[in-house]
Amino acid sequence: MTQPVSPPRDSADQVPQPGPPPAWRALLGRADVRTLSLLGVLAGLILIGGITKPDEFLDTRNLQLVLTQASVIGVVTVGMTFVITSGGIDLSVGAIVALASVWATTVATQEYGFGGILFASVAVGVGCGLVNGLLIAYGGVVPFIATLAMLASARGLALQITDGRTQIVTVTSVLDLGERDAYVLGVPPLVLVFAVVTVIGGLMLNRTTFGRRTVAVGGNAEAARLAGIDVRRQRLYLYLLSGLCCGVAAFLLIVLSGSGQNTNGNLYELDAIAAVIIGGTLLTGGRGTITGSVLGVLIFTTITDIFALNNLQSDVQQIAKGAIIVAAVLVQRRTASTT
Repeated sequence: MTQPVSPPRDSADQVPQPGPPPAWRALLGRADVRTLSLLGVLAGLILIGGITKPDEFLDTRNLQLVLTQASVIGVVTVGMTFVITSGGIDLSVGAIVALASVWATTVATQEYGFGGILFASVAVGVGCGLVNGLLIAYGGVVPFIATLAMLASARGLALQITDGRTQIVTVTSVLDLGERDAYVLGVPPLVLVFAVVTVIGGLMLNRTTFGRRTVAVGGNAEAARLAGIDVRRQRLYLYLLSGLCCGVAAFLLIVLSGSGQNTNGNLYELDAIAAVIIGGTLLTGGRGTITGSVLGVLIFTTITDIFALNNLQSDVQQIAKGAIIVAAVLVQRRTASTT
């Protein structure tokens, strides 16, 4: 009896199907091109520092110092990222850091010890952020003008409190945080705080309703309002968040310097805005990235360290920073025009 002939299999069935892509390829596929570019720039700077001053730059203490210095401005930058993502700006962050640091280091405040200094730093930062938020969200003042006024007022008040003198911290528990004995597995406590703030900021921006509302307000405030978002309240929260970050940064600066001065936080607003821009956050709002902003902070801090180790003039350093900012803005505009 003739056996039935089975139909020929389709050729596609005979070809083995490819397996899942390697983990590294999937990771690169999800990674942002700008983030990879920033990592490449940072790696290049580390290479330059290792070549020009290998003994000093690659020394463990120098790397710890770079990360510690990046931590203070880095915390401020996290708050600035949220503000700029919403389409706003905050020119007062450096002045708020100065005011919070001198208020927290007065003799009266230091009598309350560690908790008093920490509470005063955060309270002053949040208070200034509240004023900014109320003026902008409910007073209708343009963010540039409102935060510029806060910059002048906070600097003037900081000068009045200190009378131009440096206020030395005498609370031992605060000073001990800056000592090597307080390092955790070789990592300074300030860096750990910066890492925690970065993780929380990244989760808030990318994984929460608050972050989605921030992006929506920055992309199109009117559309966000029609979608049911309270735009004014959201903006108030954002400037409160920026003030909170400034208060935390002020405390870190107190630990780092062991003092409070009215000149603290000088040009922090420019450094924070620059780090946010080169990190990939749009100045017009609607897109932001905490990871990119942190990489921007590390890039600028590394540049400063390399210049200092090579005894290069600070004016050349400022020119280099300016060139990086202009290049980042041009890249943003080119990217926006092609999308």
